[in-house]
Amino acid sequence: MGAQTRGEYGKLGQNSVRRRVLTWSAATLAALLLGTACAGWLYYRHLNANIQQADLNLGDDKAPAPTPNTAGQTPLNLLLIGSDARDTKENQKLGGARETFGGTPLADVQMLVHLSADRTNLSVVSMPRDTLVRIPKCTDPGSGKVHPASEGRVMTNQSLGHGGPGCTVATWEKLTGIHIDHFMMVDFSGVVSMADAIGGVPVCVDDNIYSHTSSGHGSGLKLKKGTTSVKGKQALQWLRTRYGFEDGSDLARAKAQHMYLNSMIRELRAKATLGNPGKLRTLAERATESLTVDPGLDTVKKLYDLADELRRVKPERITMTTMPNRYVGARVEPTEEARRLFRLVREDIALDGRGGKKQQPAGETVPASSADGEIGVQVRNGSGTGTLAAARGRAEAVAALLVGRGFTQAVADPSAPTAQPTTVVRYPSADLEGDAQRVAKALGIPPSSVQRSTDVSGVTLVVGADWRQDTAYRAPRADDRTPKSAEALNGADDAACMQVNPAFTW
Repeated sequence: MGAQTRGEYGKLGQNSVRRRVLTWSAATLAALLLGTACAGWLYYRHLNANIQQADLNLGDDKAPAPTPNTAGQTPLNLLLIGSDARDTKENQKLGGARETFGGTPLADVQMLVHLSADRTNLSVVSMPRDTLVRIPKCTDPGSGKVHPASEGRVMTNQSLGHGGPGCTVATWEKLTGIHIDHFMMVDFSGVVSMADAIGGVPVCVDDNIYSHTSSGHGSGLKLKKGTTSVKGKQALQWLRTRYGFEDGSDLARAKAQHMYLNSMIRELRAKATLGNPGKLRTLAERATESLTVDPGLDTVKKLYDLADELRRVKPERITMTTMPNRYVGARVEPTEEARRLFRLVREDIALDGRGGKKQQPAGETVPASSADGEIGVQVRNGSGTGTLAAARGRAEAVAALLVGRGFTQAVADPSAPTAQPTTVVRYPSADLEGDAQRVAKALGIPPSSVQRSTDVSGVTLVVGADWRQDTAYRAPRADDRTPKSAEALNGADDAACMQVNPAFTW
């Protein structure tokens, strides 16, 4: 019995040891899991802290948000800004130009990304950096410094120096009338990191190219004829190349950037995910360090959610375009076809010609709440454009026209003229919708141009650039085709190849 008891006690002792070991192991495992979770949370916070923020729009006049379609959906507009900032040694090394180290950065790449309301198609509009525009008054939120509106037209890339990316957004909204939801600004090092993480982006040239002049200008890009997978510094050289592509202009560079982006999207879709944790971590570090975004994109989760929406669009429904333009000396300016392209984006019309118009709001006629003579109407002069100053006296002329038609409470808004591509009637709340519709009908303005907006306090008629003269309003005849001068490039076109200037072959 004694031996048996000792045996039982031995088993009990072993079991006790096992329990202690298991308990210790479980506690250790729990601690490890908890530590990992905490480390993950701390790393997430670290990445969020890397992301720099700036105000979305520094201008006084903001484009109204689009009206939801019948399904309650609205498009999403994102402005991508490529900064030439050389404020770090890494960026200076990549970008050259030592004399500009620490100087005022320029927005040398500007692309508006439009994701349709139904999320089926995506359009991109590039604006050449040397486009002549009127930069609006912008207030630097950090210093409080007021940058006055430009006197005459200046290059659009200067907008970044007027308080930050929020002034570039304000400049785009003034020129296009397109409401911008977010912006993302990336510097040179960020482009290099992205290309490295992907493992290379295939690009094509129709001849050998060396982007270098006898005076030392050029990106330094050197490629053999055909397709090459570029990454790192070579990818940045491709995106910055002017000398060597076509006519050596910023327009050719924009085309090369479109080819690169389309190819990068195809690569990301083909590889699905980045399976190497080390590369993924490096990408996360470098990308967040090189990004400046508006407050609506200030966390990794928000950026991921945005990327998740964008990636759902198939390459064949992606259209890259360049703003139609004409030369003014060595610079360019928007053309009438540019204004058509901007309208297509505003009205959410797919640039690939396949989507048709967005679903329009129900558009029911709502009875006016007041008699014509009791409807208060403010008339604003929005007849200016990115190239033309507002026509003088338009607010007063149209207000007088309304008074003559029985709207005796119509008055001209004495504030400074703005830019509105098409004439619109805005109202702030549902109880004034019928009044706004009544004003529009009296002038022959189509129901689609009656918009609800929180930017106005009462019924407001904005006389647009499409009504710079005459008393009768003639709604512009809609041409919903993408202008040929926009040089549309489909995202699925993997045969696109850049034309090399013969003077830059080797």
